[in-house]
Amino acid sequence: MTSTSSETRTSAVELGTLVVLAWSGEAADGDMPYLLAYPLGDAPSGPEASSAAVAQMLKNSGLPAGGDLVDAATRPSLPVSLLVDGGQAVVTMPGCNAQCTPPPEWLEAVGERGYAYFIFTTRPWPEAEPGKPIEPEALAEFAGSQETLTSAAHVVLPARRLRG
Repeated sequence: MTSTSSETRTSAVELGTLVVLAWSGEAADGDMPYLLAYPLGDAPSGPEASSAAVAQMLKNSGLPAGGDLVDAATRPSLPVSLLVDGGQAVVTMPGCNAQCTPPPEWLEAVGERGYAYFIFTTRPWPEAEPGKPIEPEALAEFAGSQETLTSAAHVVLPARRLRG
């Protein structure tokens, strides 16, 4: 007996460039480490295609955009993980790995909490290219916008470390 899957696969070309950045922010109980993933919207078919491909990738991973907050610690089969090692943060999802160099305060916050708050939005942010500085005001405006937040998957993502 065979079965078919209704899963729609996305390709890197359809996604375009995906970016992950890390920052920490004040919370009532200390600094919160945040990770924001977003497309630049530079897929050959345009920003809308890039957004649709990210939305499909999130759905395929069990993280539909606009859904409830997911605590990955309570969903061990969730195919999303965070590895923090050697001053780097690596987010892994099916068909996608993203690495960034977080600031020291982020590393300290994730070390204290043992997790990061991961926001993966389908909303393109073409102005925030890798390697270019992002002003705190621009980050706050994009990451805090209702459009960004409602078109995103939100995950409390435990931070794993290499043993050695």
